[in-house]
Amino acid sequence: MAEGWLFKLFLLMLLPPLTFSVSDSEALLRLKKFFTNSSALNSWVPSSVPCNKQTPWGGLLCHNGVVQGLRLEGMGLSGRIDVDALVEIKGLRSLSVINNSFQGIIPQLNRLGALKALFLSGNQFSGEIPPHFFTNMKSLKKVWLSHNKFIGGIPFSLGQLPHLIELHLENNQFSGYIPAFDHPNFKSINLSNNRLGGEIPISLSNFSANSFAGNPGLCGKILGINCTKPVQNTAKLVTNQKRVVGKSGKKLSPKIIVALITLGVMLVFVIILAAIRWMKKKKKGPNGPTTSSEGAIEVQVSVPTAKEEEVNRKRSGSSSRKGSGHVKGGGGAAELVMVNDEKGSFGLTELMKAAAEVLGNGELGFCYKVTMANEAPVVVKRIRDMNALGKDEFDKQVKQFGNLRHPNILTPLAYHYRREEKLLVYQYLPNGCLLYQLHGEHDTPHVGLDWPARLKIVQGIAKGLDYLHMELASLDVPHGNLKSSNVLLGPDNHPFLSDYGFCSLVNTDRVEALFAYKTPDVIQHGNVSPKSDVYCLGVVILEILTGRFPSQYLNDGNRGTDVVQWAESAFAESRQAEMLDPEITSSQNSSLANMEKLLHIGLLCTQTSVENRLEIKEALRMIEEVQVEEGPPLDISIE
Repeated sequence: MAEGWLFKLFLLMLLPPLTFSVSDSEALLRLKKFFTNSSALNSWVPSSVPCNKQTPWGGLLCHNGVVQGLRLEGMGLSGRIDVDALVEIKGLRSLSVINNSFQGIIPQLNRLGALKALFLSGNQFSGEIPPHFFTNMKSLKKVWLSHNKFIGGIPFSLGQLPHLIELHLENNQFSGYIPAFDHPNFKSINLSNNRLGGEIPISLSNFSANSFAGNPGLCGKILGINCTKPVQNTAKLVTNQKRVVGKSGKKLSPKIIVALITLGVMLVFVIILAAIRWMKKKKKGPNGPTTSSEGAIEVQVSVPTAKEEEVNRKRSGSSSRKGSGHVKGGGGAAELVMVNDEKGSFGLTELMKAAAEVLGNGELGFCYKVTMANEAPVVVKRIRDMNALGKDEFDKQVKQFGNLRHPNILTPLAYHYRREEKLLVYQYLPNGCLLYQLHGEHDTPHVGLDWPARLKIVQGIAKGLDYLHMELASLDVPHGNLKSSNVLLGPDNHPFLSDYGFCSLVNTDRVEALFAYKTPDVIQHGNVSPKSDVYCLGVVILEILTGRFPSQYLNDGNRGTDVVQWAESAFAESRQAEMLDPEITSSQNSSLANMEKLLHIGLLCTQTSVENRLEIKEALRMIEEVQVEEGPPLDISIE
């Protein structure tokens, strides 16, 4: 009996070290420590809380104050990914480091057994991935390893993941056979541009040839190539891999057996304690979590007090304004000014009480999705560096934006003015932005961008830009920030331009964050003009046709693809067909001649010399002449 109590006491003495873990903030700061070029993570500071509703750390996906995902995309990060730190983030379910500069063999991310989504695309990872790497990652749904330098065979353990629905391995150097997939539930798969060979498994026969293009050794009905040689049985490869494990056959000593039993009992205690904590948390009531919402964070946007509003009015020299968008509260005035009531009208109090989640952190501030009481979703952009105009001038400018009416322009619905920050409210479009659809953003549903869809998007962008150049002709550059992240997609791939006209609103020292101010004419001569928008249009056209992330979007230009330089050299060497994204060249409605016409137009829009660059109306005319079907060649010359 005494021995039993002593044993229990021994276990209790050991349990605290097992259940202790560092906080999410400590783990994240440790992770950041091993990164280089981590200026994009300046919001990660010890004195703040990662999932704070007012000032959350950049690149985090939170839910109920818990870090569930890291979205560190396009931040110029390099160095080492500290897996030990990631293991300490217990709620982590999604990890994305897309379009950074990490190198070397794949980190031991297979230690994150609860991970549901892994995105490593657009880096410089290299070497072989062990065949059994994914064996203990049974929760994985999405794996994106594309645009790296991986070699060797595709790990057979990928084929054994029961919930895998997205797999992207394109543009690597994988070789050998495609493994058999035990649970072919794929919604999206791309193995193109590798060195694979043999017959495509029958379980993947429902995908198009485009998913396997660029692998000369592959054969099968999908590709219309008969397999003349017998294919090695993939199951044998799997069996041989399993035989490597546990061959010693030696008997375990009694000491080891006792130690293993002790460890097992201790783990049972840990599991029981965790279950008790979970049950207590679940009983907290209706305010506790009832569903799993990956990537969501409940937030509130700060509401100004009456005193703050009074100070703001005195500074701006304006008095309180009453109207349909005016909401009173707390003895002062807190205004939400409606500039477009086509989607209904609402007040600031209603907006602030609504459930919200962070969508992302842009160049100028945070972006939230807010679901109103009537379940209608809107997007709120919270921008601090927008003090170029006083309140009256700001009101006049934003109301002009609200009066715009065009099928390809997303007009603001309302705004809230404070000296410290501004809120702009827009309609929410569930298909997200073009950037994420082209480059594999995982939180947005894929809409299938084939050649007809991409041509339709380019034509819609050009029409919207031409309209802005007519309606906002008084501005130095009518749009000012045209890029794929500011092209939103509605139903049926219908494009809408957003974030236009900001050049007149943002602070002088922040205007360089806008894409039009990164064009050659501004960099070399400091002259921004409507043709700066045309250059941006050309970059977007080249991005859409090549499927490559433009280095022009980044401050350092060391990552991504210089699509302009690539286009210039490709046309000079008559290699323009090599630029086209394989996803559109294999389409049934594909037209190489017309795709190359559009490439020419993109190149004409991105001429370094402003004099040689197209006018927006000429660019629109030429773009509208491009058809989905085959047509006669269009004579486009570049001087």
